[in-house]
Amino acid sequence: MTRSSDLISNVQAALGKPGAASSDFDLNPDTVLPADRQLRQAAVLILLSGEAGQERVTLTKRASGLKHHPGQIAFPGGKLDDTDPDLASAALREAEEEIGMPPDAATIIGALPCHETVTGFRVTPFIAWQHTAFTPRSEVGEVAEVFTVPFVHVLNPANFSIEGRRWRGATRRYYTVPYGPYYIWGATARMLRALADRVTT
Repeated sequence: MTRSSDLISNVQAALGKPGAASSDFDLNPDTVLPADRQLRQAAVLILLSGEAGQERVTLTKRASGLKHHPGQIAFPGGKLDDTDPDLASAALREAEEEIGMPPDAATIIGALPCHETVTGFRVTPFIAWQHTAFTPRSEVGEVAEVFTVPFVHVLNPANFSIEGRRWRGATRRYYTVPYGPYYIWGATARMLRALADRVTT
């Protein structure tokens, strides 16, 4: 698999730009969050792959029976376990469990600032380059589907929109970046938007 040097360089430069942490509440400025709230640490992998000019991002569709975010589109990833030496290791471990990616099949090239979710997680999004091909394998009971979307699609701010729905008695606004049959929204879309804003400005 050919590494796209220009893409990696552009992404690394973008990750080096100053920027604040993101949140599921960014589009809802009236939300008041408790200052003493306890957030659980988690990490996800924004996994890039493909030939130069045709790079893609790997995403998953979560199983419908899960407690958190059933049926939603997500990055491979999950909470930090006691056995994980660091958050990057957690992201790679979860990617192996959820999509069958060997940890040595990708190289982490950087991270975005943390993202706070409505479910009480502080998520660190790691960007990684997949340099070795593998056959994706969905984790039974956790992942319904593994798929990819063009990186150029989620790097274009024009492909994002803002929508809203009622949640806990109030209207919650959030980003979406649909692609084909996949409705990418919420935390996943917000983290992609944060990356797009850095790369395109």
